Amino acid sequence: MSDEQLIPSDALPRGFRFTAVTAGIKPSGKPDFAVAVADRAASAAAMFTSNKIQAAPLTVGRRHLQRSGGQVRVVAVNAGNANCATGEAGLAACEQVCRAAAATFACAGHEVFPSSTGIIGVPLPAEKLAAVLPEVQSSLSSDTEAFSHFARAILTTDTRAKVAHAVVNVDGKTVRLAGVCKGAGMIHPQLVPHATMLVYLFTDAAIEPAALDQFLRAAVEQTFNRISIDGDTSTNDTVLLLASGASEVKIAASDAAFAGALSSVCTSLAKQIVSDGEGITHVVELQIEGAASDADALKIAKAIAHSPLVKTAWAGCDPNWGRLIAAAGYSGAAIDPARIAIWFGTLPICVDGGRAPHFDEHAAHEYLKQREYSIRMSVGTGSGRCRFWTTDLTAEYVRINADYST
Repeated sequence: MSDEQLIPSDALPRGFRFTAVTAGIKPSGKPDFAVAVADRAASAAAMFTSNKIQAAPLTVGRRHLQRSGGQVRVVAVNAGNANCATGEAGLAACEQVCRAAAATFACAGHEVFPSSTGIIGVPLPAEKLAAVLPEVQSSLSSDTEAFSHFARAILTTDTRAKVAHAVVNVDGKTVRLAGVCKGAGMIHPQLVPHATMLVYLFTDAAIEPAALDQFLRAAVEQTFNRISIDGDTSTNDTVLLLASGASEVKIAASDAAFAGALSSVCTSLAKQIVSDGEGITHVVELQIEGAASDADALKIAKAIAHSPLVKTAWAGCDPNWGRLIAAAGYSGAAIDPARIAIWFGTLPICVDGGRAPHFDEHAAHEYLKQREYSIRMSVGTGSGRCRFWTTDLTAEYVRINADYST
């Protein structure tokens, strides 16, 4: 697997073409309309934000997947405008783009899957997107450069494209997976059933939509639902998985090798999102163990990850472990205060609920100067555990988001 922006040509899933063009939605004039087209209708599964305020493309995307029975020919993603809180006009604009794309690529309107990211509450200029569809059609390509262009065009406050891939051998045949994503702020995705995160995953395996849905739910729960930058859950979060079948390798829902490959791609993309967080200077992997259940471990991780006091301490490389146990205490999870233990990497920080006998404040401070590090906490109530990736909180984050719409 790789995180490079240009993946090897022999690792790109067959059966898809990609492109990105400039429709004039981003004020910067950079490419802002990314499109992926399947050579034939691909099996599809998707998960969406749990935010009760949801953008028009999520409503339309759900509707289209239901009507098509989980089949997608075209993925149309615009950046620079979220098409959220835009009412019936937003829905109409989204459908207008889908109809235009369907006419361009000779498919049904409900085989077009729309996505948007950008500023909330601004009408979507659907006519700009429709006008560039001839350019989209003429520039589509199945090479890795086109895939990279797609990955870049969906970005907003991101500083770099995010891609990952994996190759799986099934009965002597090769199955390829590749994914792209965007996200740098407004990141605390809670995808259901269960700055915005958009994820598009492609494979040339032959997988039925129902099995694809099982694979996606399992992978998302342990990856994209285990990250947070600022605790805000976007109105547009979407993860889409498409299977073209071009490899002619049939994959059943029980296939562990494919599940593992999908999980590795999703893990890489999720960590790349955290690493590109707005204004961040530290990436932190929280390892919570000894909880009453995995669900309780997740509660503790989220309480720590969302605490401004904890996050600002990390920004200053301050080994203030008291903030960690305070967050665990109000998380709502069952804990045993007398059995809490904390390590920064391998450094003992807290033992039996109090300061470790050999606590070395200088060493702890130096450890927290690293860009990436791990913090492990055991809460002494059971065998529940989880891994969770998050960031610090800096003045630069405030500056970026204070000026975002102006």
